Amino acid sequence: MSAEAGLNPPGLDLASVQQRIQTEVDRAIQRSIKGVEYISTSGPSLGSTPKDILSVRGTMNLYHYRPIAEEIYRVPILIVMATTNRGYILDMVPGQSFIEFLLKRGYDVYMLDWTAPKPEEKRLRMEDYVLDFIPDCVRRVQQDSGETDVTVIGYCFGGVLSLLYGSIFADGPMKNLICFTTPIDFREMKLFQNFADRRYFDVDHLIDSIGNVPPEMILSSFEMLRPASRAASQVQLWENIWNDEFVKSYRMFDRWATDTLPLAGEYFRTITKDLMWDNKLYNDTMTVGGRKADVANIRVPILHAVAEHDHIVPYDAAKPLIQKIGSADKEEVMLKGGHVSLVAGANAIRRLWPKLDSWLCERST
Repeated sequence: MSAEAGLNPPGLDLASVQQRIQTEVDRAIQRSIKGVEYISTSGPSLGSTPKDILSVRGTMNLYHYRPIAEEIYRVPILIVMATTNRGYILDMVPGQSFIEFLLKRGYDVYMLDWTAPKPEEKRLRMEDYVLDFIPDCVRRVQQDSGETDVTVIGYCFGGVLSLLYGSIFADGPMKNLICFTTPIDFREMKLFQNFADRRYFDVDHLIDSIGNVPPEMILSSFEMLRPASRAASQVQLWENIWNDEFVKSYRMFDRWATDTLPLAGEYFRTITKDLMWDNKLYNDTMTVGGRKADVANIRVPILHAVAEHDHIVPYDAAKPLIQKIGSADKEEVMLKGGHVSLVAGANAIRRLWPKLDSWLCERST
């Protein structure tokens, strides 16, 4: 064997090896440069789709997004966000905004978003959300749009609030209901059940002592669902910090995931006792302000979108919803993705958004 053959084993492409080495060197240099840039700059501006504020009352914000299509569907949409998270997850950056997508498709879009309850708002109850805030926003949407019918879209616990509202106000004005990753059987929220085990968790002592539930407690409970996810994501960020698109996406979703809102104390007390402990929504025994909230009373068209790999609302917690709803026109669609990627990001753009548009367009005239 010649010396040259020994240095170049058969099948070894030296040019390819050199190219891979050069690529890794370039990326290592870029990591150092981009790492400094990451620390010294802020992320992209989120929630920038033009909108008008229709109402601000306590922890409630009602927005109307300015229409951009020449022709608008008759029935407006009211999006009800979860009370733990901010609404800009549905309005990331241009090209990756669910709100922008709906506007371009010709829908008239409103959003009920939330801010942190003040210490004096610790007495806000479930009935304040279901019997006051949501009906107030629906009335304002009707007045602003000039239409009686309203489509309601609820994300996660915003879906629970929408179910409670729809079951109590079953005679209208809700025309369609869309739920994203909405739990109904709280026994199947396994880790949350462990956190809230009535044998060890004294919710009355907690609320009576501190008032509102701090966001750190809520965020910690979410992170415990995947204890290593934050460390793993930070490693992944460093490995891909040379990639501007990856970093942009990481910063958007990381900011939202950690931007958790506190929960009003009395409201949290009801969630714990009525939903987590007694599972009243699933057992058809739920009442809000003395009014029975049975989802079998909901008879409007409903679409429930669930995520195949949802670690926050497992499918077993969401599965009974369509079975229990009283509607004849009802559909569940399971799509690939997780709790967040179902509604936002490239996965949602390809899967959920077109499905929702095809379902909603014929029910919005």
